[in-house]
Amino acid sequence: MEDSHARDILTAMVINLDPDAEYELRHEDFLADMPQSGERICGRDNMRALQRAFPPDRMPTFRLRRITGGGDVWTVEAIGDYGGEIYLVVVIFEFRDRRIIRETRYYPQPFPAPEWRSQWVQRMDQPATEAPRGG
Repeated sequence: MEDSHARDILTAMVINLDPDAEYELRHEDFLADMPQSGERICGRDNMRALQRAFPPDRMPTFRLRRITGGGDVWTVEAIGDYGGEIYLVVVIFEFRDRRIIRETRYYPQPFPAPEWRSQWVQRMDQPATEAPRGG
């Protein structure tokens, strides 16, 4: 698959969240795994039904952080807002025949940064500056 085509597909999916449009992009043998909850979604019909049944007050919106990859394997990092609950979302997409055959979705929970390492780090929600100088 051409890299520009894959990038365009994934950008549109993250920004638009349209179950019917996504259905058309998924392979007939589609699978999605969500390791944190231990769930597997088998088939693009089940994925579309799940997306359509999402509770309206928890309907997510996403801000794309970056897309990396090449060929048939791509990774999307995004910030998801699920009705006020914010998650970093990392999804590995695998393609077959120019369609998405598999997604593995990771929803890592944020945790507070330990104070002891503050001299070496910067906050990601602030503009990047030159590397901190630790002691």
